[in-house]
Amino acid sequence: MLQFITNSSIPSVILEQAAAAIEGGCRWIQLRMKNSPHDTVLSTARELKSICAKHECILVIDDYVEIARELQLDGVHLGKNDMHPSKARMRLGMGAIIGATANTFEDIRDLSLQDIDYIGLGPFRYTTTKANLSPIIGLEGYAAIMSQCRAAKIHIPTVAIGGITYDDIAPIMETGVNGIAVSGAIAEAAKPTEETRRMVDLLQTIVEERLKKIKQ
Repeated sequence: MLQFITNSSIPSVILEQAAAAIEGGCRWIQLRMKNSPHDTVLSTARELKSICAKHECILVIDDYVEIARELQLDGVHLGKNDMHPSKARMRLGMGAIIGATANTFEDIRDLSLQDIDYIGLGPFRYTTTKANLSPIIGLEGYAAIMSQCRAAKIHIPTVAIGGITYDDIAPIMETGVNGIAVSGAIAEAAKPTEETRRMVDLLQTIVEERLKKIKQ
């Protein structure tokens, strides 16, 4: 699974970024517009929903639960300082996708008690995309956290995030995470569509190899 997180506060740029990622085969977009005016976020989300619908692409929005509810988006992603997942579930209903941010195994353990659908675990490395960055996890950190999850029988789908590039994908996936979220690696690429396609193809190959091992 590849999730593209938009990387701009300018609506036209956001729509261009998302369109390029979708053209490259990404089918999961997260609209992230922290600190933007509500009406700007609302209008951008409405336009982006139309684009995603044409390509059967999942659209979640970062933080803005009420916009997700008003526009009937696929769901939301909640940071540690955003609405509590239980309240978001009440607002959005059982059919909505709810993701939540984690930085440690303890975060994941606590979130596993909530009605959420996936965890965004990061950051992998330093990134300028997000302010107030949590402590860097790194490859060894992912391996340790995922091992702890397996030992605790916690099986919530986990997506790695934070400064990830194409070359990081294979080693990160080997730690046991279920997917990758990227922002700058696609948004700032010379050819965003081609870079997305490379990532999607690599992840597909990794998933196919996993399935082969399970069947053996």
